[in-house]
Amino acid sequence: MFQEIEHKYLIRKDLWYAVHKPVGTSIRQGYLHSDEGKTIRIRITDTEAYLTIKGPTHNASRAEFEYPIPVKDAEALLLLFTIPLIEKIRYRMEFAGKRWEVDEFFGKNEGLILAEIELSSPEEAYEKPSWVSDNVTNDIRYYNAYLAVNPFSGWD
Repeated sequence: MFQEIEHKYLIRKDLWYAVHKPVGTSIRQGYLHSDEGKTIRIRITDTEAYLTIKGPTHNASRAEFEYPIPVKDAEALLLLFTIPLIEKIRYRMEFAGKRWEVDEFFGKNEGLILAEIELSSPEEAYEKPSWVSDNVTNDIRYYNAYLAVNPFSGWD
């Protein structure tokens, strides 16, 4: 079992758009199951696909199991069992010795940009880039599973 410990942040778009970015990875994902206790996700990137199971979040930490699956199977699972989809471009960036993942959302979540940093312990110290804004780690509205059924475009 892998323990995922991550913090999630909003982005200062004016500063983010000025940053030189690496080539991003296209991601499409959908949820086979999602409730407060667990999520079961199918994700397809540019070249790979995964089945991911995550447990409940406690103090920015949760159990995570991820397995590669054939892309053809993932496409079928998304088509048959997961509507609506999350579509985004993910950028992986290094800052102060840590890897940040920044997701620019499309479709019904267009306009939302979130950054995540994975940590080895909940108490691990880290520096934030200037383009990182408010910490939304504990706000379920910013969980991808929530965004799939309550898209950003529909928020007040």
